[in-house]
Amino acid sequence: MGIQDIIEGKKQWRAHMARVKALPPDYEIVYKEIQRYYFKVGPIGLADGSLLTGLLEFFEEGVAAGTGALELIGDDVAAFADGLIKDSRTFAEVYQESISGEPGTAEK
Repeated sequence: MGIQDIIEGKKQWRAHMARVKALPPDYEIVYKEIQRYYFKVGPIGLADGSLLTGLLEFFEEGVAAGTGALELIGDDVAAFADGLIKDSRTFAEVYQESISGEPGTAEK
């Protein structure tokens, strides 16, 4: 990854966060809580940016439809966030598999 890739990634991230800040307060709060959770859990889909971008687009559609954040996703934000990544592997799982030496995983 060169310096240009880093600069471009930073520009994209700033544009993404500007879109988040443009959301109504209830959506922004829910989005940031889900984002914080994903940063802790580390689903692999987070690295390519599609997970958070898809979530943001989903929220923008909800705003356009005039729906409140909790009306859109339900009262249990944690269950909604878990549901989005239920079939995704996490970086912690990949690491555990690599050090345990399970078949089909990376060797040390």
